[in-house]
Amino acid sequence: MIPLFNVAMSQQDALDRVAGVLRSGRLEHGPIVTEFEGVLGERIGNPRVIALNSGSSGLHLGIDLAARSRSAEGRHGDEPGEVLSTPLTFEGTNWPILANGLRIRWVDVDPATLNIDLDDLERKISPATRAIVVVHWTGYPVDLNRLREILDRAEERFGFRPMVIEDCAQAWGATYRDLPLGNHGNICMFSFGALKQLTCGSGGMLVLPDDDLYEQARSRRWYGINRQADRMHGGYDVSEWGFRFYMNDIAAAIGLANLQLADELVERHRTNAAFYDKELSGVPGLEQTERAQDRQASFWVYPVKVSDRPSFMRKLADAGIVTSIISRRNDAHSCVDAMSTTLPGLDSVSDRVVYIPVGWWLSEGDRAHIAETIKAGW
Repeated sequence: MIPLFNVAMSQQDALDRVAGVLRSGRLEHGPIVTEFEGVLGERIGNPRVIALNSGSSGLHLGIDLAARSRSAEGRHGDEPGEVLSTPLTFEGTNWPILANGLRIRWVDVDPATLNIDLDDLERKISPATRAIVVVHWTGYPVDLNRLREILDRAEERFGFRPMVIEDCAQAWGATYRDLPLGNHGNICMFSFGALKQLTCGSGGMLVLPDDDLYEQARSRRWYGINRQADRMHGGYDVSEWGFRFYMNDIAAAIGLANLQLADELVERHRTNAAFYDKELSGVPGLEQTERAQDRQASFWVYPVKVSDRPSFMRKLADAGIVTSIISRRNDAHSCVDAMSTTLPGLDSVSDRVVYIPVGWWLSEGDRAHIAETIKAGW
């Protein structure tokens, strides 16, 4: 079978770096995480980077920071407030909202991009909005300039500017207006899970837009304790409690080993996606997603919208090709029944979207086989 996902690992370098950590006797809170953060900051172009034990931890911390920000203070009283988010994503995007004691207000999906519908987002910003979560789904960037304009208008209307958290879990290497994600004035989360183009085995990072948020995040990822304080003699104070979200040095060592490899992998994903863009154009019963000239996607997977999705998936499975719908639309889960709303854009695509392999492991023969199988019909 041609897999939808695969694990990319710089084998010998990763082994050597992990062995170095094991020999050092410092498995966490050592120098490797600091080194990894420095290299990530250089690669992103923003030094305000903190490495974490997972992307979900990054979202949890980012949403917490946004909900506690000065722009959110004093506007809600005892009300929990709400976070605007998309239901077309992995559950790990939205459950941290609930974990922070906030309500989810669902925003519709743009059928052309599968990202959040920015028109619907603007309509739903209100005095109850604590934060906004946008997902660069499959690694295709949201129109961040248009989002900034929406926030400008919201500030004029309501007197506050909701903070944005960008879920970049699938978007390592993606750019918007020639800048890597993480440079557009928002909190950004990246995931380094096992199946990502840059993997630490498990891990993530948060990229912060200013020094104040960076210092808050850096402290609160480890219980709010200043690691330079005199903890041996109790000479420290926790002014704001935090979490245990710190990345360990083994994960950081794996990430350092894979960092250069990841850039090559993203380019191979893009090359394969360009092949599909050409070969699958105009196939009856299949619709491709948007390609805007001002952004470069990472193409973690390749999305298509098809008629009769079950037949499409069976046809590809019979040809030895793995496909998936990746996750259930999040608003369909019973734990969020009370937050249900009408989402016509999502309704129009939710039973048509499917994802096909586009990764670095495909040979030219593999991708040709996938394209020819699809073009033969289902």
